[in-house]
Amino acid sequence: MDISGSITALATPFAADGALDFAAFARLLDQQLAGGTQAVVVAGSTGESHFLEHDEYERLLAFAVKHVDKRVPVIAGTGEAGTAKTVATTRRAKALGADAALVVAPFYVRPTQEGLRRHFLVVADEGGLPVVLYNVPSRTGCDIAPETVAALRDHPAIVGIKEARGDSERIRAIAELVRPDFVYLSGDDGSAHEAMLAGAAGTISVVANLVPQAFRELCDVARAGDAARTAQAAARLAPLIDALNCAPNPIPVKAGLAALGLGSAAPRLPLVELAAGPALNRVREALAALAPLASAA
Repeated sequence: MDISGSITALATPFAADGALDFAAFARLLDQQLAGGTQAVVVAGSTGESHFLEHDEYERLLAFAVKHVDKRVPVIAGTGEAGTAKTVATTRRAKALGADAALVVAPFYVRPTQEGLRRHFLVVADEGGLPVVLYNVPSRTGCDIAPETVAALRDHPAIVGIKEARGDSERIRAIAELVRPDFVYLSGDDGSAHEAMLAGAAGTISVVANLVPQAFRELCDVARAGDAARTAQAAARLAPLIDALNCAPNPIPVKAGLAALGLGSAAPRLPLVELAAGPALNRVREALAALAPLASAA
């Protein structure tokens, strides 16, 4: 299994009544495959995993596995605040046909580095799926240190890390840990080009929900080491990436998906829809420069 290149952290479309919108989800999956996306993440943080009921998680993941039909890897978000719950969710994902698990660092509880090391080892030993570590300290309240990553990469079931810290020092530190059986994936759209030029094997992206082809093009030239073309591709995407920073993810990307006719703009509470105004206008304008909006079709 090759987990690399342009990987989309899928949003979860909801209908007007708040239920899962499988018709919109099918269109989103088709758009991703047609645009060259090389793997998808289902029920990650962008997919509002913590707002999904038990049966909704299972239905969403099973639908994605069946619809994708092995054309690209399907990675399930399985991280929970507790280790036992993470193992249980990872086992569920395996039973539903996921190819790998994206396991975020335990959130809110603020474990030590030793606690993180033990947590991920237990998930790798008992979860039954290849594990991609996920470090996003701005959301979880803890940071998986490079030294801890170095200790974890020796486990045969731990196959990579999604590193969402986009500062140059962290990019260099994680890039030094790359080897054939352990990949570095950027988790920050704004610095993804820098990470891939430094040795990251790809990016798990939010903006790729909206413009999969443009993001695939960025990944291709960056992974090839073409700095000039990478700069051009990154500059093309920068206005949209910047616009999506106007509110917490996935609020802005869902506004963009609604503009593309790919589901409602409303996330689930306590997140709220991006209100009409300058921020929404900026998202729509930046998106319109790269993709035709549904309202303009």
